[in-house]
Amino acid sequence: MSQDSYINNFKYCDKNKHKCVFKLQKRAIRIIMRARDNDSCRELFKILKILPLSAQYIYSLLMFVVNNRNLFLDNAELHAIKTRNSYNLHPPLSHLTTYQKGVHYAGIRIFNHLPTSIKSIVNEKKEFKKTLKRFLLDNSFYSMDEFFNYKE
Repeated sequence: MSQDSYINNFKYCDKNKHKCVFKLQKRAIRIIMRARDNDSCRELFKILKILPLSAQYIYSLLMFVVNNRNLFLDNAELHAIKTRNSYNLHPPLSHLTTYQKGVHYAGIRIFNHLPTSIKSIVNEKKEFKKTLKRFLLDNSFYSMDEFFNYKE
């Protein structure tokens, strides 16, 4: 698949539009589950096995990374010494903000923040996909900040 097919509206929308779409997603979840307006949707997302908007973005980017491994370089490929970061992808040096906000760079950042147990099975695509989805459903990330603040 081309890189462009993995780019979704996140890159082109402002934060207010993301909030609006996310609010609509939560509203739909509440309607489906017949929940009250002030009820939290975190557990409802888990029950319905639906990823919140940010988690869908994370999932899409990581599937791009996994399906296009030839575009990315492991730290293990650069260094012969096995370290705790050997499963991480090597981020290329870039000073351009547009590149840093792009799919390639964002995919690396998100991949490197995954728990090691998930990164270690990246070569088993079917298992990786299943484990990643379970991880995202269990944690129900509402924002990218929430994802990056997650600790193993």
